[in-house]
Amino acid sequence: MGKGDKKTKRGKIILGTFGKLRPRRKKFNIRPKTIKDSQIKQ
Repeated sequence: MGKGDKKTKRGKIILGTFGKLRPRRKKFNIRPKTIKDSQIKQ
């Protein structure tokens, strides 16, 4: 278990692969737009 092991997080970092233990990061975090009070009253 260690750097060469494909099933561990450390091994996936060294090999540069992704999987269940090391999922890919999403580029953008989608959030609903906030509505200001002045926009609601119109």
